Amino acid sequence: MDLGLQGRRALITGATRGIGRSIAETFADEGADVAICARNADEVGAAVEALSSKGVRATGRALDVADGPALTAWVSDVATELGGIDKVVANVSALAIGPEEENWNQSFNVDMMGTVRLVDAAMKHLRNSEAPSIVTISSVSGREIDFASGPYGAFKAALVHYTQGLAYHLAGEGIRANSVSPGNTYFPGGVWEQIESGNPDLFNMALGLNPTGRMGTPQEMANAVVFLSSERASFITGTNLVVDGALTKGVQI
Repeated sequence: MDLGLQGRRALITGATRGIGRSIAETFADEGADVAICARNADEVGAAVEALSSKGVRATGRALDVADGPALTAWVSDVATELGGIDKVVANVSALAIGPEEENWNQSFNVDMMGTVRLVDAAMKHLRNSEAPSIVTISSVSGREIDFASGPYGAFKAALVHYTQGLAYHLAGEGIRANSVSPGNTYFPGGVWEQIESGNPDLFNMALGLNPTGRMGTPQEMANAVVFLSSERASFITGTNLVVDGALTKGVQI
């Protein structure tokens, strides 16, 4: 299916590996120009080079999304370099699981305010776009109580509420906003690979909970994000798309 993304301009945070990298690559495969950020400059450079090899314009910057002024400046520079912004994907998470106050602060600054500041900085450019959309990355931990029921789960739930509020208030302007809630997603260097080696009991328990008998892949999550960002999803806004292989059992109504 042609998603109609040729020549569109997509901005993705946290996109040098895992889900974010797959999102950026899938946008590029669909012909969209891409802008990415992450904290490691070498990884950003390598990702930009790989994305550029797909025949699209690609740009990136090393920054921490908790740094509001740096994030805002980057969004402005991307809009100038690419001639605008059509698609925004807020992907970064602090992955702060434990109940310590430091983790609550970090989750607020990175997961929550990193998303809010990103959207705020991009809004004037989205309003000038012919096909604007916002996708935030939540988690099944924001939908059901699990081992990440502290700051990580709480702010992932808050992101769904925030995004649905955006959808309601921006619908009249033609700006769509949706969230994607991935289930457990395995990739080299990711949190589940670390848990597999560091806490095999937790890993095996999590694996056993999924009726499919496996965890998801970054590409499976990216497919959902890029579809929701495309004009093929033109009447989908305000939804939280759960991509978890039937891991969660609650009925979403």
